[in-house]
Amino acid sequence: MALIYALAALSVLVPAFLIPVVATRWVPAVRESRAADRLRAAVAGLTEALGRLGAALVVLLAGSAAVVAICWPLGELLAKLEPSVDHGVFDYVHARRVDVWVDINSFITAIGDRYPLKWVTVVAALGFAIAWRRRRWWIPLAAMPLQFVLEQYTQQILAVTVDRGHPPTDVGTYPSGGCARVLLTFGTVAVLAMLTWNISRRGRIAIAAALAVLVSVEGYTRIYAEKHWFTDVIGGWIFGALLLGVMVLTVLVAEGRVRPPIRSANAAPEKVTTTL
Repeated sequence: MALIYALAALSVLVPAFLIPVVATRWVPAVRESRAADRLRAAVAGLTEALGRLGAALVVLLAGSAAVVAICWPLGELLAKLEPSVDHGVFDYVHARRVDVWVDINSFITAIGDRYPLKWVTVVAALGFAIAWRRRRWWIPLAAMPLQFVLEQYTQQILAVTVDRGHPPTDVGTYPSGGCARVLLTFGTVAVLAMLTWNISRRGRIAIAAALAVLVSVEGYTRIYAEKHWFTDVIGGWIFGALLLGVMVLTVLVAEGRVRPPIRSANAAPEKVTTTL
């Protein structure tokens, strides 16, 4: 039983430690990478051809399709681990359930249910629309409901295509919708907050760490409450992170916050000089 409680503590401590390390060491390198610059160049081309809204729509649709294309084979792979991994984890947890701890986890895990997150979505959409009243107020008013619908239907597509079944105690299947919903809903809120107020770099890292802790704890509670297989939660984390990336890029494109590609900007003066 001590291992169960130790894993609960680790679900908080690991992301709280890992996210600041990733944000300070890896994220800057990724931002300056050739792949990131190519993405910025593609966005710039789309924006020039279709405008911000058209480019944002293409990013949303193409990105969602890419997430399904990645998570579909991932789900098939994780399904193969069910007999060797999921059943073992489920049996271990089931044999060591304590009523008080079950009640606590069942209460916490409800934050990933659709009903409470509907209210978070509505309140955040209205609140940010008011905060953005002197700018493109319709972006948060559209983004918050859109992320909710996007998660629901892409998750359903994956659930049907992978069709891996569920634990004997609940109907939760791949990928964990609770984990994905928490990540996408609060992640979108976090991004809109960063676009609304001048939050320091440390503040942004703290918000990212808090989001990671929340999603990690949600995954732990989904397993202990026996709502999902262990690999469903892993899939939910990956699925939610990828879908959040698509949603964030969509919002940034619509808001015009994607910076110009570095190499294209450097190449422009050379072309002008040659012409002259």
